[in-house]
Amino acid sequence: MLKSQRLIRLIMLINAKKHFTVPELAYEFGLSTRTITRDLQELSVLGFPIYSVQGRGGGYRSLQERMLPPISFTESEAVAMFFACESLQFFGSLPFEDGAVTALNKFYHYLPADVKEQIDRLRSKVVIWNPNRSMSKDCLETLLQAVMKHCAVTIEYTSSHGITRRDIQPVGIYAAHGYWYCPAYCFERKDYRLFRADRIRSAALNEALPCLEEVEKRSVIDWNAPELEGMEKTTLFVRLTPNGVRSLQSNAWFGDSIVAYEDGGGHIQMEVPVQNLAFFADMIWGYGEDAQIIEPAEAVEYIRLKIDNMKKLYA
Repeated sequence: MLKSQRLIRLIMLINAKKHFTVPELAYEFGLSTRTITRDLQELSVLGFPIYSVQGRGGGYRSLQERMLPPISFTESEAVAMFFACESLQFFGSLPFEDGAVTALNKFYHYLPADVKEQIDRLRSKVVIWNPNRSMSKDCLETLLQAVMKHCAVTIEYTSSHGITRRDIQPVGIYAAHGYWYCPAYCFERKDYRLFRADRIRSAALNEALPCLEEVEKRSVIDWNAPELEGMEKTTLFVRLTPNGVRSLQSNAWFGDSIVAYEDGGGHIQMEVPVQNLAFFADMIWGYGEDAQIIEPAEAVEYIRLKIDNMKKLYA
């Protein structure tokens, strides 16, 4: 076996064992203890996280942060990986941001010179813009760790009711309009809630609280689907100008419900929960004269009240 192949196998074996002795590895590989000791020293120099344990029951242990064996990439895969990481650069915060930067630097360092040159040309040529929202990356990391470890989280959350302490079980996290959101089961409310990550003041894993298997089965795509099915619905009808159609096509809530006309205008007709009507009306309000709510009457009246309040504000 080539030395490079042996070292890769050694990495995989150490990751699986966690605790081991030199004689055990020597027997496993059919090599002398001296050769295995040299291999372990070489891995340590390369940054592999292992340390020796002295005394009875000693040997070696691997640190919690495991190291993966080398992976081969084609040139197109290398460019795709680099571009995928670079596309996240305008987010205000990212979970495991430091790890992503370190990994990208390592990845870039070992690329061939001609591939580096291709990637360098892309740096300021292809950009995915996101509004830069300020939030704690530590809280984001904790939420993501909770999903990975199937663990509950205790958070301090700022809302219109002040700062509250909640025990939640995250379904996952997703980003929209520069914000990170965390749909989760709230043990205090005994229901599902959507938390905005920038409003979470602190977050800590709570391994003492048993998790619910039902929460584990949901995804960020359909996290509240069962609850929405049981809600009373009403039809929201919105008339759109051509500019309204263009603007709302990229809206995640309304884009799939737009019916376009030959003249460029169009309309939106969709079923929405009655209790969330104000939420949808507020979004339509943001498009001004390019989007007019026609029905239901409750939504039209809601917008009229907003207009009256704005008139009073600027009277």
